[in-house]
Amino acid sequence: MIIKKLIRNINPVKITGRISNNIKDIVYDSRQAKEGSLFICIKGFKFNGHDFINCAVNNGAVAVLIEEEPAEYKKEITYIQVKDTRKVMGELAAAFYDYPHKRLKLIGVTGTNGKTTTTYLIKTILDKAGYKTGLIGTIKNIIGEKTLPATRTTPESLDLYELFARMVDEGVSHVVMEVSSHALDLNRVEGIRFQIAVFTNISQDHLDYHESFQNYLQTKSRLFASVSEDGFAVVNIDDNAAKAMIKASRGQVLCYGINNLADIQAEEILLAANGVSFCVRGKREFNINLKLTGFFNIYNSLAAISCALALGIDNPTIKTGLESLSGVDGRFELVNEGQDFTVVVDYAHTPDGMQNVLQTAREFVEGRIIVVFGCGGDRDRGKRPLMGQVSARYGDFSVLTSDNPRSEEPLSILKDIEAGIKEINEDTAYEVMPDRREAIIFAVNKARRNDMVIILGKGHENYQIFKDKTLSFDDRDVAREAIRKRYK
Repeated sequence: MIIKKLIRNINPVKITGRISNNIKDIVYDSRQAKEGSLFICIKGFKFNGHDFINCAVNNGAVAVLIEEEPAEYKKEITYIQVKDTRKVMGELAAAFYDYPHKRLKLIGVTGTNGKTTTTYLIKTILDKAGYKTGLIGTIKNIIGEKTLPATRTTPESLDLYELFARMVDEGVSHVVMEVSSHALDLNRVEGIRFQIAVFTNISQDHLDYHESFQNYLQTKSRLFASVSEDGFAVVNIDDNAAKAMIKASRGQVLCYGINNLADIQAEEILLAANGVSFCVRGKREFNINLKLTGFFNIYNSLAAISCALALGIDNPTIKTGLESLSGVDGRFELVNEGQDFTVVVDYAHTPDGMQNVLQTAREFVEGRIIVVFGCGGDRDRGKRPLMGQVSARYGDFSVLTSDNPRSEEPLSILKDIEAGIKEINEDTAYEVMPDRREAIIFAVNKARRNDMVIILGKGHENYQIFKDKTLSFDDRDVAREAIRKRYK
């Protein structure tokens, strides 16, 4: 695409060089630049893309999108200066890929907890309804039958539009995607109109980034202002932030819930270890027998049902879709090697998410609940003692261990958690074991008949991040190995 055509919908501060050059691709990583590239300089959390202009040019870039003026201008290079390169990146990407999002029905799901499972539940319904669907999220990206790796919950706008373009080429009609607060704040979905926006819930998380809960809330609400005028906002009416989301919403509002009157409501709930059943009441009425357990999955299912209602999908298709999903990677995932106690791995990494999982376990666990968890380094420190408090309240024994320590010292993180435990009860039983492998093995060996070991925080992740290295590490594999060794 010729630069002049590419930039026709933006307002540059300054252009230096020719705009008749042809652009073959767009990159924001200078190492990926090649002959004919446009390099976008992004000011990141660790690096400033303006420092890598020469690298991109040496690799073949013919144009650069900048906020800051370079030390020198090269005659053969086109420099396009704007106020906010990250914001403009989305518009350039949309133009370069010929606005693929306009040919897709987009469903965005936001909230502190439940985004991933909710997107999978929506996708199963869409699949059963005969639509070719795409999914974008934390675990992986899916285009029809093809699976692609995911590096972020919500990709950068450039990567997102490339995915949309591939989906259009593959004949996808509907896309369901997780939309994180970071993505909303960093303009990754800027300019996109969603057919449906879903709000699951909100509780403390990412305050290291957003600085205050009010900022976090306002950022989440931005998704609902981006709903198309003929679209729908699907809102959990039981959450305290429901009113804020409804106020921000365009289009028609559909509410779901358990406790408060809603358009889609769950009644006659029966919770068990292997699933949950309930009656759907309101604008749709039928019975559901989920293979997923927990009150949180009732909410996730109600959100999916509300989306299906907005899309005009019939009850039998909704029921078949929901009941066909047997699990989601790292979400209350059982590790079963024939042992006489239960081992569960879950991604819960917030106080609210942790409480949801432990309260669910309390409903049916006959023995003790042994909780293995930690908190990520370089992230919201305020939630660490809160998670310690939750473990002390709902668990019988806690094993405090490393999550992804990143640049922090693991023991320092664990002391923050430990303070929360002691606030609840000085006599609470717990162990501090920074080595996550040792902690999981210890918990498995400690378990007795009918106990449940719940390993929280990392879920589907297959790595562990330290200050100076990233290790291959999967809670499920470690737990499975520990069980097998115990029963040798």
